[in-house]
Amino acid sequence: MTQPQLAQFETSIDESQSLTTETSRCYLLLFTIAILASPALSDLVFSKVDRRIYLTSHIVRVSSTIKVENVGPEMVSDVLLAFPDQQAKNMAYLMATPHEGKGKVKNPAVALPVEAANPKGMPPALTFYSVPLPKGLAEGDSFTFDVLAVFSHALRPIPEKITQADIQLVVYHDNAHYLSPYVVKAQSLTVKLPDSRIESYTKLDNTKIHGSEIKYGPYENLPAFSYSPIAVHFESNQPFAVAQELVREIEISHWGNVQVTEHYKLIHGGAQSKGEFSRLNHAFSFLWIMARPNVRGASAFRYLVVNLPPRAHSVYYRYEIGNISTSHLRGDSKKTELLIEPRYPMFGAWRTAFTIGYGLPLQDFLYESEGKRFLNITYSSPMVELVIDTLIVKVVLPEGSSDISVAAPFPVEQWRETKISHLDIDGRPVVVLKKINVVPEHNQYFQSIIDISISKSSASYLAKQHWEEVQAVIQLVQNIISRCLATHDKLEASLRDLYRTGDIQACKAARKATDGLLKELSKELKPLLTILQSSPSAAQVLPKVEELVAKERELQENVMVKHSKVVDGYEKKSGACDIENRVAFAATETYSTEGRS
Repeated sequence: MTQPQLAQFETSIDESQSLTTETSRCYLLLFTIAILASPALSDLVFSKVDRRIYLTSHIVRVSSTIKVENVGPEMVSDVLLAFPDQQAKNMAYLMATPHEGKGKVKNPAVALPVEAANPKGMPPALTFYSVPLPKGLAEGDSFTFDVLAVFSHALRPIPEKITQADIQLVVYHDNAHYLSPYVVKAQSLTVKLPDSRIESYTKLDNTKIHGSEIKYGPYENLPAFSYSPIAVHFESNQPFAVAQELVREIEISHWGNVQVTEHYKLIHGGAQSKGEFSRLNHAFSFLWIMARPNVRGASAFRYLVVNLPPRAHSVYYRYEIGNISTSHLRGDSKKTELLIEPRYPMFGAWRTAFTIGYGLPLQDFLYESEGKRFLNITYSSPMVELVIDTLIVKVVLPEGSSDISVAAPFPVEQWRETKISHLDIDGRPVVVLKKINVVPEHNQYFQSIIDISISKSSASYLAKQHWEEVQAVIQLVQNIISRCLATHDKLEASLRDLYRTGDIQACKAARKATDGLLKELSKELKPLLTILQSSPSAAQVLPKVEELVAKERELQENVMVKHSKVVDGYEKKSGACDIENRVAFAATETYSTEGRS
């Protein structure tokens, strides 16, 4: 490293010392690496590198377009990519594809395989990956490809703790030069920020700022392993949504449905909130943010967006203690969007746990060939810009499935389980897939391949067919019950709106709509119960189904009584205490009547 480079490095360290001493030590380590490193791989050069770092969310994406050229006499078949260990430990996803040029749509099928590498003679504290080229490069040949690296937990909040009214500032560290084991003839770097509010950034030669973009370079004829550290300290109030654990259960039915249930343990991964939470300040902040969304508590997120498949149905969202939050569902021919609001605004380090469930048409995801069936479904969460520390996907297959195999587009830990419920005889095979450090780029399709062939003339097949018919009916009953419960929740929501707005007519309209919907659901339920009552195969499970239906009707009656009492109290302009007493008395009367009967 030359004397000017050394001076430049020391300047960068001074600028970032106020942000973090630990990171400075890492820079000193990398500085040592740069001194010790020698351009041992001289047959290849990177003739041009254009790199773009996107810091517009808490998931950092680094996109590079690289033109590699062989200047030696030997044929070369692969290229090495290098990352500092401190950066590689946060890398969740790495993909290389041939560069298609501007305006052309990339085909995911042509992605180049990327494998971890351990080349000899390389400096320590670096992580290497090998990218095989589509064809070998002879002397004078060149090849251009794109590299996408995605990092989680790469932004550090500074300050680490903020009050409810503060904005959130984060710092990002990287290298102004492309870290390469080869000579780089020409390169440039663009850092894209959420907006133009920048607290500080490292200034080097050929540094320019244009609105929300910082441009470094171009730089020419840099040796291998050139390193020039940069730090950017900027405002970022995007939702730092992190699922510390997500368990997705994908249950497959023979009878045309896929039921997906997702259990989230969520945390706000940004700057920790300090001081006591104030509902009054939060309400004021919310109104202020509506007018100026970049100030006063904007780092807290109030809702999450989930992009479900277009034909998702029977969607629900609730906590362990009930569906006491708000959600909105809208869809078109391309997707179904679920917008959910947690029970409270999510400030830094705050946690919550909830469940999302929905059904999907099986024919959209199941294909058959030569007696085997192929389930093709997405792996990760449909939630927008979510980091998942640990993701467990359980694929529950129909009873009798055999010769099971799984094909995933990336490495996953895999094992088998069995799920047994009151609806099963021998239990259902379950394929379990586990992966850590998951980002939206992992939401790709994976395949479960199963053999469900069986003689259709055997007694076991006929018994199984009858039982599966019962299972299909029970699943329809469960879906209807779920829709009834969701309708109860909407009626409860109309009471909350009544408390807030005093709009009695709107509350009555909600009651009328609910009555009509529950009546239709009751009509749908009646023939299903008749089928179960007449089927010998359903004898063991029928009492449990009838008990479930009875409990739903009991809950429905209580909700209706409560709604009537509250609306009547508002019409009579009764006080809040009087209304609560009437509701409590009505509930007691209901339970007493049930006990006498």
